[in-house]
Amino acid sequence: MGMTLTEKTLAGAAGVPSVKAGEIIWVKVDRAMMDDILGPRVEIDEKMKELGAEVWDKDKVVIISDHYTPPANAKQAEIVKFTRDWAKDHGIDNYFEFAGPCHQIMVENGFALPGQTIVGTDSHTCMYGALGAFSTGIGSTEMLGVLVTGEIWLKVPETIKVQWDGVLPKGVMAKDVILKTIGKIGHAGATYKAIEFVGTTIDQMIMDERMAITNMAVESGAKNGIMAADATTEAYIKSRGIAGEYEILSSDPDAVYCETHSFVAEDLEPVVACPHEVDNVKNISEVGHVTIDQAYIGSCTGGRYHDLKMAAELLKGKKVARGVRLLVSPASKEVWDECSRDGILKTLSEAGAVILASSCGACLGLHSGALAPGEVCLSSTNRNFLGRMGSKDSQVYLASPIAVAAAAIEGRIVDPRKYL
Repeated sequence: MGMTLTEKTLAGAAGVPSVKAGEIIWVKVDRAMMDDILGPRVEIDEKMKELGAEVWDKDKVVIISDHYTPPANAKQAEIVKFTRDWAKDHGIDNYFEFAGPCHQIMVENGFALPGQTIVGTDSHTCMYGALGAFSTGIGSTEMLGVLVTGEIWLKVPETIKVQWDGVLPKGVMAKDVILKTIGKIGHAGATYKAIEFVGTTIDQMIMDERMAITNMAVESGAKNGIMAADATTEAYIKSRGIAGEYEILSSDPDAVYCETHSFVAEDLEPVVACPHEVDNVKNISEVGHVTIDQAYIGSCTGGRYHDLKMAAELLKGKKVARGVRLLVSPASKEVWDECSRDGILKTLSEAGAVILASSCGACLGLHSGALAPGEVCLSSTNRNFLGRMGSKDSQVYLASPIAVAAAAIEGRIVDPRKYL
């Protein structure tokens, strides 16, 4: 019996010829990522001292302060300082601050490569599956074990195959693909399962779009999301000058999947995830008249170069509606700089957008754009839970970056295709 891409990757990490879904295995970790919100903690520090333990491999640990940067209050500043000091005290050279959301930083710097097994203290660590890695989020206590041993035990997940074939229509983005997929599977339909994305639609996507898809695999409960690395993946790695060995893997022809979902790209139109669940997905034409107070383009899901470029093309020569705040947070400082050089930020600013620092802030209501009671936001981020972006009396809708840009023009949720 053949193995799926996830099974094959985990077999390599476990040092065994094969594994099958349901097995409990110990795997060696290629990279461990910690952020400021769930990373280094006083309890972890104290326990390591109690054990007399050191970090197993300082070069394989990456620490990124992103949720609380720039700090909005003294408590946030204290957490960032502790994170910064912890990295220094433990000799972790791979420390980043004010650089952007952790997942984009991991990929940009070559800390996630095909065939690797990666864990991180953030649920959207599953994003690195876009490069053909097994990556998943873990808690702080689990990370303590990884820090001192370099290993973790996992149950090999069953795999759901999600197949998208065809060419996406104009005005439809990867965000629409993953929202449609989650709407079909459900917010808990893939709990502790892998989702393997395949098909000609995926094959045609650039890396920015692929990452938007695997980033949100966890929104259906998945342990990880993954795509087979290909020529596009290798070209991306090469273009960034990333060195390091990696292994290109693929599912066996006789691999066993617990479910298969097939979609036709040409049938897809722009969609929206309505409050307060990511699987509450409707075609944008069916949402009705929803006025907005805030439009947000950014985060590790919808703030990459391609996202901002597409939004700027739609907004060029137009103005944000009176009374609407259009906030833009590039997915990293590198993306910020690149968009600045290419005039994308200028176009967005001239339309009325406020360009923010690269940060997680507004995505989870910590700073830089929290919502007041009664306010409505259309966002390109990954979650719309009750109170996610501020007040529990606010509402968050999710859509693609160009749908957010179109809504900013009219002050309500609209089909972006009318502007393309």
